[in-house]
Amino acid sequence: MSEAALLAPHDALGRTKEILATLVGFPTISSEGNLDCIAYAHSLLAPLGAKLEVIPDATGRKANLLATIGPDVDGGVILSGHVDVVPVEGQDWSTDPFRLTEYAGRLYGRGACDMKGFVACALAAAPAFADARLARPVHIALTHDEEVGCLGAPRLIAAMAALGRRPAACIVGEPTGMALVEGHKGCFEYTTHFEGLEGHGSRPDVCVNAVFYATRYVAEIMRLAGELRGRAPAGSRFDPPWSTLSVGRLDGGIARNVVPNRCAVEWEFRPVSRSDVDFVWQRLLDLAEGVLLPEMQEVHPEATIITEVIGEVAGLDPVPGSSAVALAARLTGGDAGRAGVVPFGTEAGLFQAAGVPTVVCGPGDIAEAHRPDESIGEDDLAACLAALDRLVPELSA
Repeated sequence: MSEAALLAPHDALGRTKEILATLVGFPTISSEGNLDCIAYAHSLLAPLGAKLEVIPDATGRKANLLATIGPDVDGGVILSGHVDVVPVEGQDWSTDPFRLTEYAGRLYGRGACDMKGFVACALAAAPAFADARLARPVHIALTHDEEVGCLGAPRLIAAMAALGRRPAACIVGEPTGMALVEGHKGCFEYTTHFEGLEGHGSRPDVCVNAVFYATRYVAEIMRLAGELRGRAPAGSRFDPPWSTLSVGRLDGGIARNVVPNRCAVEWEFRPVSRSDVDFVWQRLLDLAEGVLLPEMQEVHPEATIITEVIGEVAGLDPVPGSSAVALAARLTGGDAGRAGVVPFGTEAGLFQAAGVPTVVCGPGDIAEAHRPDESIGEDDLAACLAALDRLVPELSA
């Protein structure tokens, strides 16, 4: 057993596993609702006297949960986690992905690592926070739709501001192996819709083939992806060091002999600098509005190219001397001076943009995320529980 495991009381670890099993049992895929999961977390926190705010989305099928334990004063720490998970369709799982399975010290299930493991730790630690005489509060923030553009967190952050709660730090518990992460790239997600004019495949000259124009747009994205390699900032700590572009899906057409009138391109952009954002968007606008759309409208004046913003989540900028990184170092025993950066995105940049010093630090390995047979180790959970246990004296002093 690792030293970290010895630091976490057995009953706390056992309770964490019980909570994680229940959380995994809620199939909170981003396309579905999450109200049962939020209600479960609410039921654990309400008896502790936590001040609870349920923040629904516009559909009423999903919600965030903000729980505050401790005095109603400025300062304190946010423990932030999302409860939505990615789909399992098309993946070859050895076990039921929505039933937590334990084997050889690891816990398997969709979301076990990303990131219901951290959420389970925070909920299991909540009674200790409630029993302590905290001088500053702990805020447990659970969000929806992180996986599809961080759609829930802005509502939660706005609600926190409206309530007058001004935390001093935020720990986003995405899986980092409890290592300290002080920076990550932004994550911008879009769908560009092409509307043309359909017709018989034998007369493409009187039609506007939406797939043809969409593929020219994709080709420009591919070309720009190559150019971005040469724009990597000197001394960039990211891997890869440059901004990245990727096309995840192209959807259009109904049959090979029908000229398609619709096509959608789903793509993402992970920038390391604002200048790269401006560079990419100007090039794509020049192509879409200066070249493609005039050609399309010459045949069909009602043709359109519209880009839908799915989510634009700012990156987490490293801040020298960050109080959040220093706090996480004290909780984990890590070295604040050796905090790293990661290529994947989180909600951390949103909290930072709201004026809250933020660090990413949570149990598990990001390599387990989104894959079949996703898992987290018992020792990972134990290490997280030990860190949260050290947060009690931090907030009591």
